[in-house]
Amino acid sequence: MLCWLRNVTIVLSMSLFCLSISYADITLPTPQMKDGMGLFDSLKKRASTPGGGFPTGIVSDDELSSVLWSATGLNRGKNGWTVPMASGKQPYVRLYVASDKGAFLYEWEGHYLREITKQDIRADIGMQNFTKRAPYILIFVADGASLNDFDTQKANDFSQIAVGAMSQNVYLSAAALKLSTRYIHSIKPDIISQSLQLPESSKPIGIMLLAK
Repeated sequence: MLCWLRNVTIVLSMSLFCLSISYADITLPTPQMKDGMGLFDSLKKRASTPGGGFPTGIVSDDELSSVLWSATGLNRGKNGWTVPMASGKQPYVRLYVASDKGAFLYEWEGHYLREITKQDIRADIGMQNFTKRAPYILIFVADGASLNDFDTQKANDFSQIAVGAMSQNVYLSAAALKLSTRYIHSIKPDIISQSLQLPESSKPIGIMLLAK
């Protein structure tokens, strides 16, 4: 009897432990797709916020949703995105979001954040100390498996081009929403890969800080 009770206690303890570390996805609000600042005004205001004094103001869920959608969201049907992708492929650069709540993968299909880890990795992934100031850090990761039908050089070129388009959309949407942002290429790819549990075929390329 005592052995049976002990076994039940162990099972219950393990169940509670599993519940305590279970991952939680985040549903994003509908992104802004009309009104707001005009394109040419956004281009005029597009800028990299200085790193040393990078602000710490909180970005709202609505603002984050709009920025992520502008970076790589669906904008027409089930196979059209806000940025160009080679050969009509689905986005082969994935966008991760790091915050004090953990790190998440932006899922363009369904427009939500899938939790990867509860660990706050913001202070560990950039070469500059000021990166940890940002409430949100967007992480651009090339998904090599999605481009395995191209040679290595071409796959890398396509990924770099995609990051350029995605980051420019972040700059423009940030300008329209009066947010601060900055692209940073000096990162710690090994730490990012480990923290985000990336497969060997995935390669971190850069990050963007985002704040109010």
